[in-house]
Amino acid sequence: MTTQEVANRLVELCRTGQIQQAQTELYADDIASIEPENAPTKSAKGKQAVAEKGKQFADMIEERHGGSFSDPIVGGRYFSVAMTLDATMKGMGRMMIEEICVYEVKDGKIVSEQFFF
Repeated sequence: MTTQEVANRLVELCRTGQIQQAQTELYADDIASIEPENAPTKSAKGKQAVAEKGKQFADMIEERHGGSFSDPIVGGRYFSVAMTLDATMKGMGRMMIEEICVYEVKDGKIVSEQFFF
């Protein structure tokens, strides 16, 4: 798959709530997931660790009120997506999270993801 095809498929799956399917299908076994220092979850390396990090974040959500994923912007083997999440987080109340997600693709798989918020 090209970077554009990977980007389109990731957004398609995320928009329909199939984030775990996206990770299973599109992530390389040695994926690196990089979070900012102030993130509620920590950076992770490897498909299993990244899946567990995603589960930890999902478990922090008490109620989802809305959210969105932009169309991807592709440059070479990288692409970015703007993501929003309106949710009530356990112990933190309702909040709007806005972030830019940057992905790197090699050999048709996502090898790194980095989040900025």
